[in-house]
Amino acid sequence: MADEKLASNNGQLVPKIASIQDFDPPKKPKTNKYAIACSFLASLASILLGYDIGVMSGAIIYIQKDLHITDIQVEILVGILNVYSLFGSAAAGRTSDSIGRRYTMVVAAAIFFSGALLMGFATNYAFLMVGRFVAGVGVGYALMVAPVYTAEVSPASSRGFLTSFPEVFINGGILLGYVSNVAFSKLPTHLSWRFMLGIGAVPSVFLAVSVLAMPESPRWLVMQGRLGDARRVLNKTSDSLEEAQLRLADIKEAAGIPEHCNDDIVEVPKRPKGDSVWKELIFSPTPAVRHILITGVGIHFFQQASGIDAVVLYSPRIFEKAGISSDHYKLLCTVAVGFVKTMFILVATFMLDKSGRRPLLLTSVAGMVLSLTLLATGLTIIDQSDEKLVWAIALCITMVLAYVALFSIGMGPITWVYSSEIFPLRLRATGCSIGVAVNRVISGVVSMTFLSLSKAITFGGAFFLYAGLAALAWVFFFTLMPETQGRTLEDMEALFGTFWKWRKTARELKEMNKTEKNNNDNGQIQMGTTPPAISRGKFG
Repeated sequence: MADEKLASNNGQLVPKIASIQDFDPPKKPKTNKYAIACSFLASLASILLGYDIGVMSGAIIYIQKDLHITDIQVEILVGILNVYSLFGSAAAGRTSDSIGRRYTMVVAAAIFFSGALLMGFATNYAFLMVGRFVAGVGVGYALMVAPVYTAEVSPASSRGFLTSFPEVFINGGILLGYVSNVAFSKLPTHLSWRFMLGIGAVPSVFLAVSVLAMPESPRWLVMQGRLGDARRVLNKTSDSLEEAQLRLADIKEAAGIPEHCNDDIVEVPKRPKGDSVWKELIFSPTPAVRHILITGVGIHFFQQASGIDAVVLYSPRIFEKAGISSDHYKLLCTVAVGFVKTMFILVATFMLDKSGRRPLLLTSVAGMVLSLTLLATGLTIIDQSDEKLVWAIALCITMVLAYVALFSIGMGPITWVYSSEIFPLRLRATGCSIGVAVNRVISGVVSMTFLSLSKAITFGGAFFLYAGLAALAWVFFFTLMPETQGRTLEDMEALFGTFWKWRKTARELKEMNKTEKNNNDNGQIQMGTTPPAISRGKFG
């Protein structure tokens, strides 16, 4: 009698004779330490953005005092990096397809290193803007390539955990930036902000060096016809050799390589490039690709439209509006924001593969709506009161901390996890680039308009607006986004294409997989020697 387990015989999958132990409940696979290490090193790229966001919130206080710039110039300086990052994210898709995911991270690190030094040595506002442009391009590269690499190297059983690493490191970078603010705040004004910005070159050095210890993405290797190298990487980053073989088979199918081709180097069929990719994504997509694009872009849009960068970048201003006047205490409060944000993102990493994407996301966004509404209410009460209301100040501080915590357990990490896993292999780099571009545009709009918006409709009014956008986000996610937990990357297209009817599609897929599994069981019991049919998602 043969069971469903497979053994390898000269590279072929064949039935393995069942034993008594094979009838025990399946054990949960151990977390792959090599995959964790690869994801950890790749996600160092995300520190670059996090550090810049965190450090600029405090550095801008001293830049404004030293260079005597207006609030409009402050908004532009703070938010323009997000616009500049579009150049990096737009180029990163093509670059990562050409030279690989790994070396694209080196490009990101080198560019950001140059930008950080330029900002640190800036002598005037124009010079500082040049440094922001260079650093922004590096951030754009890093934002696109880190989630893609991590998703492609992760086994399905822990992909949510591992692909949340970039968001973890963004939060870690924000916290480092806040700590840097406090550490250098006692220096003379003309030196403090230069040290705060210039020290950002250090993480980029660690990123460039870490690339030496990382393998290339197995999916990129297959797209280059390097099956031997891809097989070795998959053997190390999968939960079992059987899963590695199935992952390789799926990637080969997605790349158009015949199943029987098992040489170390093979010729890869020509893939859509340039206009063909854009045609398939934008101009004449299939229903599945259109659904994927809408959800992939939508989650990036709403992540930023709900106001996270307004809170993170302008938290000293928010605390000042709430009634805290000392610069030192405002910076200490921002450190608390960074600490809470980082702690809760760590909680989220361990829940993603247990709770699923949708439950965490919907809970997170619902909590964000509530906390933004209460924050807006507290700020409005303070604004209209002539007395110092301690309870309202405490409410505002608590709601800022609650908002960043709730953002970190769902909306923050799931945006990167979800968008990096839903695009088909042939469109993944370009699709993720579009998502990152939208993310940066909306982030730039929010960060470059917050001070003007708060002057026009008050701080409370601005946060009521963000609360309304977060409520729209909840409706969007509930309606259009299927659960992707446990699905292989090559299996995603089957989930999409029916838009708000995706639940029916998911049920049908579940029934099909269940029926196929039962047929495999019955066939093996009767025949004893028939290899099981391997369905997509077996290891999902």
